[in-house]
Amino acid sequence: MAGNEPVSVALIDDHPVVLAGIRSWYAASERPITVVAEGQDAAAALTAPGREADVVVLDLQLAHGTLAYGVLRGLVAQERQVIVYTMQDSQEAALTCLDLGAFTYLTKGEGEHHLVAATLAAADCVPYTPPALAGAFGSDADHDRPTLAPREVDVLLEWFQSESKAMVGESLGISVRTVNTYLDRVRIKYANAGRPATTKANLVARAIQDGLVSLDDL
Repeated sequence: MAGNEPVSVALIDDHPVVLAGIRSWYAASERPITVVAEGQDAAAALTAPGREADVVVLDLQLAHGTLAYGVLRGLVAQERQVIVYTMQDSQEAALTCLDLGAFTYLTKGEGEHHLVAATLAAADCVPYTPPALAGAFGSDADHDRPTLAPREVDVLLEWFQSESKAMVGESLGISVRTVNTYLDRVRIKYANAGRPATTKANLVARAIQDGLVSLDDL
């Protein structure tokens, strides 16, 4: 998506006040952001018009009281760009959501600026790391070797053996946009572990160092 095109959003939250607040923040955005669907469960993002939304904003703790990891997993499986926006100020929850494929993780205490910025970044497939997520990375016990989700590893290894991201997408049955999203997440994780990998060659070196791939596989 071009950096000036309107963005559409589906909101999943069971608090009317929160929904109203998010709508007002988006309405004030210089770049148009429109809430096209909202509701208390995944149906808001899975049925028209929400299923066409560029971005899904998901409250991690819905009315049933359990953390909505299953909802997140289902949305990611459909290649949706999901921002987890929650009262859960939990480093464990943040890392779990990222591993499940969330685009990013924000606490509701981080407010308007971060949610609007993250929404625009998600629509443009540009990495965005708010304070809550940066803190979660910083607390991870294994600073040198970031924890990569299985799908991130799949995309990474397929990219090493492919001539283009289009070939990766064709092989794994995902879009080039989704390939870029996974690779961006991997780069964010390595950067926050103090081992930046800004190029493909850098990522190959990190993967070899971490035992994800051997020279014989390349």
